Amino acid sequence: MSMTRNQHLLCLVLSCRKITAQVTDSATSSIVAMASSSEQEFLAHNRAKLARFPRTRHGVWDAKVASRVGEKLGFRLIEIGVSSVEIDLDEELARPIRHRQMVRPLFDSVRRAGVSVGGADKLGGIGFASRQSGVV
Repeated sequence: MSMTRNQHLLCLVLSCRKITAQVTDSATSSIVAMASSSEQEFLAHNRAKLARFPRTRHGVWDAKVASRVGEKLGFRLIEIGVSSVEIDLDEELARPIRHRQMVRPLFDSVRRAGVSVGGADKLGGIGFASRQSGVV
């Protein structure tokens, strides 16, 4: 992926317990904004899911948590003046379909916050948000 001087790259780190989204500046390779499901806001939700018996087999976070993480990241990007980010399409397409379905709402939330997400439209109609009317 060739990057120009002012591009920002949105990277996702997924585990069964949390989702972390970070945006790096391609020129300096430094993180400019970050949001995670391990932040204070999500602790009560995480504890409730971990304490539940039987535990779910898909982990602690879901599409709703991913959407909220994307919303927080979008607001932080707008606050610092970043208006567009790119995703690594090859990396996102290499994820299992169940993960792609759950992270698509994150990209949609960042877009709704006012930040353009380059490459997310090429993921196709794999997410829950693409099935809703009015959201592409």
